[in-house]
Amino acid sequence: MVDHRARAGPPERTGDGLVVLGGMVAARRAHGRVATVGIEAMKFHQPVLIGDEVSCYCTILRIGRTSLSIKVDTWVRRGTAKGAVKVTEGVFTYVAIGDDRCSRPVPAE
Repeated sequence: MVDHRARAGPPERTGDGLVVLGGMVAARRAHGRVATVGIEAMKFHQPVLIGDEVSCYCTILRIGRTSLSIKVDTWVRRGTAKGAVKVTEGVFTYVAIGDDRCSRPVPAE
């Protein structure tokens, strides 16, 4: 699992951020460039507010021959609250691409 933390500010585009963070994890595992090819699921449970401490956790769900599915869970801590609240989750599919922008195999770990 990979995590990333940031402070939310205007205008916060949570959906775009999830795709980017998932893509970072996919690119690291694929050892190179990836392209987003699908959003299998995306749920917005609660809004992300300005000033929230945002934590995103990425998990690789599946590795195929040329593609990867990454789950991204987003949690926030509001103000001085001790607990975190899950605000967003999504599953994104990426394809490994070469310099020619065509799909390529995801290498073995």
